[in-house]
Parts: sequence; C-alpha cells; structure tokens
Amino acid sequence: MSGKILIVDDEVHIRMLLEQTLEEIEDEFGVDILTASDGQEGMDIIRRERPEIVFLDIMMPKMNGYEVCRMVMDDPTLSGVKIVLLTAKGQEVDRKQGLESGAFKYMTKPFDPDKVVEVAKELLGVAG
Repeated sequence: MSGKILIVDDEVHIRMLLEQTLEEIEDEFGVDILTASDGQEGMDIIRRERPEIVFLDIMMPKMNGYEVCRMVMDDPTLSGVKIVLLTAKGQEVDRKQGLESGAFKYMTKPFDPDKVVEVAKELLGVAG
C-alpha cells in the first residue's frame, strides 16, 4: 500500500518525534511522512498532497488546528483526509471543540508512541 501521513506542529522536536514514531509504518507499508510547521503550511500541503491522515497540533501560528480542521471538513474534495488532533490542550471543552470541528480523533500530549502507531495503522486500514 502507499499513502501519506502529514504531521503539523510548530515545535520541531515534536515533529521529529512523530516522524521517528511513524517510521515503522513508513518502512513496512511504503507510506510517505510529510511535515509542516504551522497551520497555513499544513493546509497548503493537505490541498496539494491529499494525505490520508493528518496529525495536527491546535496551538500554532498563522492558523490554529481548529481552523485547519474546519477548512478540511468544509471542502468536499478533502473528504478522505482524517484528522487526529494531537495537542497539549487536555480539557474536556477542548476535546469537545476538536471533535465538533471535524477531527476524527483527539489525543493529548505527551503522547504514547505505540498509541500513535496504532491509530495511524487503524486509519490506514492496516491494523491487525
């Protein structure tokens, strides 16, 4: 299988950690890992590359994760893109807002790398 996963986070060490976490999927299933450092760059890559999964931070410059999520959900040509909000915002009100904005899943930092891989495999349809 081939596919694309996009990581959107303004913190370089989080992007690198997620890239390392997802390497096994990249190697085993031929999935491309893409990265962006802010919401606007992330949205540009989503439109251009149509990734299957986007791991998306909420608190970012230029455009926050909620805004990116809503833009993706409002664009019928992006209906195959599944967004996983991965954020330090752990309050129930934040989770509710994230899911209402169209996120498929809501995960909090610090994250469990095994759980990230599990979620990615599930959304790519290669779990098991």
